[in-house]
Amino acid sequence: MDIASFLGLGAGIAVIILTILLSGDLAGYIDIPSIICTFGGTASMTVMAYPFTKLKEAFGSLKHVFFYKQLEAEGIIRSIIDLANVARKEGLLALEEAAQQLSDNFLQKGILLIVDGTDPELVRNILETELSFIEDRHKSNQAVFEFMAAMGPGFGMLGTLIGLINMLANLSDPSTLGPNMAVAIITTLYGSLIANVFCNPVVTKLKLRSSEEILMKEVMLEGMLSIQAGENPRIIEEKLKAFMAPKLREKIGAEKEQRGEEEGE
Repeated sequence: MDIASFLGLGAGIAVIILTILLSGDLAGYIDIPSIICTFGGTASMTVMAYPFTKLKEAFGSLKHVFFYKQLEAEGIIRSIIDLANVARKEGLLALEEAAQQLSDNFLQKGILLIVDGTDPELVRNILETELSFIEDRHKSNQAVFEFMAAMGPGFGMLGTLIGLINMLANLSDPSTLGPNMAVAIITTLYGSLIANVFCNPVVTKLKLRSSEEILMKEVMLEGMLSIQAGENPRIIEEKLKAFMAPKLREKIGAEKEQRGEEEGE
């Protein structure tokens, strides 16, 4: 579970509600026609723009915003080093059994390609193609919420224009000017809520998740090609640590020293 996502969304909603309560009446900000125009219009245009299969996939990606198991770089590097040690001691064919125990499909696929004796350049091309498609799929999911972030304020403005037209049509009755103006502005508020409280933060979080996943898979790719090239496990470890931030490199080094001390006891 990503506490930050729940906390941020909850805090954002709480700030808006508190601001309303401190300056007015919450019930006055609820208008059914404005809700239908803004939320209904945004939903309708999103359905028009994307097929149901893409919408299902995009909304399914929301689980990565609120429920996400972060890929641990140190665990990935440790797995690759273990595979490198197996390959160095027993040969590349011994990796087939080890590959069956891997939980990551991308890493497992690459190791099995190596075991099958696939040319290194072909292994790189196959896995980079898969990486490219993964990234494209992530971007297409993000695009759905980017579209909604654009449609929300757009329909909010349409609702405002409708409200202004109604207001101008009833200029003969001054008592209706205030309520009609309030309704017109509420639709703009709803549109801003769609974009700024939900869609834009979701897009940003999905982009972050995507970049993290792509980076980890690039680490796997480089590690697998190094194993296939027969490089020393220590060299492979140093090469993979170059992908990581300095603090993470220190953490990996400290864990390695700790494991060495435990094994020496």
